[in-house]
Amino acid sequence: MSKYLAKIIANDQEGLQMISACSSGAKVKVTDIKYLSSNKVFLLSIERTKIETDQEGKKINSICRFDFVDKVRSKNINQLNKDLVLELIGIDYLKNNDDYEINLIFNNNAHIALTTETIEARLEDQNEIK
Repeated sequence: MSKYLAKIIANDQEGLQMISACSSGAKVKVTDIKYLSSNKVFLLSIERTKIETDQEGKKINSICRFDFVDKVRSKNINQLNKDLVLELIGIDYLKNNDDYEINLIFNNNAHIALTTETIEARLEDQNEIK
């Protein structure tokens, strides 16, 4: 089965767009969003539908990881509501002087902005949801 598990590594706009396309519509629990500030790692555990293979329509658990993240800001996300499930609409970024701001855009006008010195993102499938 593991041959269907994707691993996409992005360090530019194209790669980020690919990750964005693959994770569009993914479900994310608030409890599955983590920022490890000492490691500058931002993790998102998502449940997504495979679009990039002939396995289309299969649900899969994936980890979306961003490295070199200096700062995280969220908007319109109630972090105390542990059962809250967000839907990831897409990922884009802005270049800001020497930094990038990577925006994770969710439904209900919620978003998370990551300030990072370089684009270093990966989407790694964990397992299929039966």
